[in-house]
Amino acid sequence: MSVPFPDTASETDPAARLLAEHSPGDNLGQSPSGDGAPAMTVSQLSAAIKRTVEDGFSRVRVRGELSGAKRAASGHFYAALKDDNALIDMVMWKGQAARLAFRPEDGIEVIATGKLTTYPGRSKYQLVVDSLEVAGEGALMLLFEKLKARLGAEGLFDQARKQDLPRLPRIIGVVTSPTGAVIRDILHRLADRFPTHVIVWPVLVQGDGAAAQVAGAIRGFDAIAPGGPVPRPDLVIVARGGGSIEDLWAFNEEVVVRAIADCRIPTISAVGHETDTTLADYAADRRAPTPTAAAEMAVPVRAELRELLLQRAGRMVGAANRHQALARERLAALARHLPKREGLYAPQRQRLDDSADRLDRSQRQRLAVVGERLATRGAALRPALLARRWDRDRARLGGLGRLLDSLDPRALLSRGYAMVRDAGGEIVTSAARAQAAARRW
Repeated sequence: MSVPFPDTASETDPAARLLAEHSPGDNLGQSPSGDGAPAMTVSQLSAAIKRTVEDGFSRVRVRGELSGAKRAASGHFYAALKDDNALIDMVMWKGQAARLAFRPEDGIEVIATGKLTTYPGRSKYQLVVDSLEVAGEGALMLLFEKLKARLGAEGLFDQARKQDLPRLPRIIGVVTSPTGAVIRDILHRLADRFPTHVIVWPVLVQGDGAAAQVAGAIRGFDAIAPGGPVPRPDLVIVARGGGSIEDLWAFNEEVVVRAIADCRIPTISAVGHETDTTLADYAADRRAPTPTAAAEMAVPVRAELRELLLQRAGRMVGAANRHQALARERLAALARHLPKREGLYAPQRQRLDDSADRLDRSQRQRLAVVGERLATRGAALRPALLARRWDRDRARLGGLGRLLDSLDPRALLSRGYAMVRDAGGEIVTSAARAQAAARRW
């Protein structure tokens, strides 16, 4: 059922007027005279509310649980603070958000400090936060567990990632405060056990900027190239003395945990006392209950090592002597089963004597045969026989000489003949050749 608009309006009913008219008493308190002021625009009203809210709540601390936490691409952080009955939006600008000592997550109870303001574009009010702190150790432990679960799910704490510590590191890098008892305890214990070259990378171990410095030192050690001007550590110790969970929180920061997990140098975490546990302990290759215990893990006791080496050297010498004695006994046992030297030589000596005897008889027989042959040949060489053969050979040689003289062409020259040679020195033996030689002349 619809209700029709009235045909006429009462002049006394303000809601029924068509045109707005200024009446005394409008916007009371907005005029200096107190008589009221003309109607305000929406922007004027929003600005007035903004001034009132900001003047009345210029500095507040609010405790509540984070909800809808998110960091925008601009770097600003947005969330809501809530309790059982109410909720208020909050914003933290980029500069303040970058300095947060923890990563805000949903469900964490915090205390936000800032000022209350309004957002006219949506008729909302919000808290502009300057600082954000975890509300008590209980809330801090909840944040610890959340961060531990998230990083553990990435595998940063897996046992398979752990590296073995070097047996005897030559260079040890220590990330800690350069002052205080921690570095003195580490150096003192190293000097007592096994003097080692130590490089200290000084850092803040608590407060604003501590986490960034610790992570930078770990990555700095890992970035040192082997064989460079600065020696690369064989082992890194990250150390700090005891304190509350808030004091040790820098070693729970994600940037530190990731730096330790990524470090290629074996790392010992020695943060706090025996009952203190940080996420750095889970990420490191080994956790030490105290900084002093870290030094004990890092190197052996030199005197004990020397004694161990002497013991092993003695065992080695003893083993060698026992082996030699056993070998000597075995050799003697084997030697007893060998035949005597005279027994081995006797057959060979007999064979040598037989061979020498056969050689002597063979030589004598050979000389006898040769002697007989020489005698037979010598008998044929009688002087008369030799003289007859000499006369026969001399007569033959004389006949050959006379024949040679008769055949000598030069003998003809003595009887008036001539020997003609051509220009080349050859003897002319025919008329044709003589004519050819005459033409050349």
